[in-house]
Amino acid sequence: MAPLEFLNHLLNFVAPAFAVGFLCAILGRFSMRRAARAPAWWAQGAINFVVGVAVLAAGLIIFGRDGKMTTYAALVVACGTSQWLVAGGWRR
Repeated sequence: MAPLEFLNHLLNFVAPAFAVGFLCAILGRFSMRRAARAPAWWAQGAINFVVGVAVLAAGLIIFGRDGKMTTYAALVVACGTSQWLVAGGWRR
């Protein structure tokens, strides 16, 4: 596999984690009250992104292939939970 093809595959693999992670961070600003020590939206998005990539990698290892709907459901749940924790939702 050529380096550009590998980069294309890698970016397509992490794209759902990027979209869901940053979408959770941006929408979390509107739906949750801001906690006193909550990080900036881009830091929340970066944390959600890392959690999302970990879930996608775990789904790839467990199922042996990418793109299973179970993995995407776990991605949404994990990013939502991560956003709730990072935004301080458990303090209320």
